[in-house]
Amino acid sequence: MKLLIVESNAAQAQSIGALLQEENFVVDIVHDGESAEAIMATQHYVAVLLDFRLPRMSGVDVLARIRRRRDNVPVLMLTEHESIEDKLFCFSAGADEFVVKPFDSRELLARVKALIRRKLTDMSTALVCGDLRYVPATREFLHNGAALGLRRREHAVLETLMLRQGRTVSKAALINSVYSLEEEPNTDVIDLYIHRLRKRLLTSSAEILTLRGVGYILRTRSRLAV
Repeated sequence: MKLLIVESNAAQAQSIGALLQEENFVVDIVHDGESAEAIMATQHYVAVLLDFRLPRMSGVDVLARIRRRRDNVPVLMLTEHESIEDKLFCFSAGADEFVVKPFDSRELLARVKALIRRKLTDMSTALVCGDLRYVPATREFLHNGAALGLRRREHAVLETLMLRQGRTVSKAALINSVYSLEEEPNTDVIDLYIHRLRKRLLTSSAEILTLRGVGYILRTRSRLAV
């Protein structure tokens, strides 16, 4: 899952980014409102952490534009003030959560996870493909009740396929799900992750199909091999 941090303080943005990366999130960082607008036009994020006061365009203005586009991405506002006026201002603009600086990293992480959990729970309490289950509350994959021990980027690929289960996912979309904009993407490595995941799912009724030239799709096998 990919998150966007829009924070004017570069050091604080990097600190938040490192915290979220430890939890297996892919993170993009920008430092002003206009850059946030530009990047959100081309990237998909599961949640946005948005500074209240930003150069070139305020966080509230960015949020208002997001909501005018009818984009329901969860937004957590970061502010230096705890006044009821600021809270009401953010919530009326469409914010989902509100955290006051300085904040405890544990609180921030808990609020981000709760935001994402609520979004995923809106779709289903658990996503199922054959005997493969994805639990939004823990972002965990279970096969016949046992956790799949996946590496970080394998998890990101399977998570993307599960969240779009039954639909074709392009290689470009998978690359976007595992690399931040600061990283140099390796298009060939996606095939390696798919190969590893297929080995993990060898005894599962869930399978990953390759649609040559189009992308990949996660679906329930029509029949397990005997």
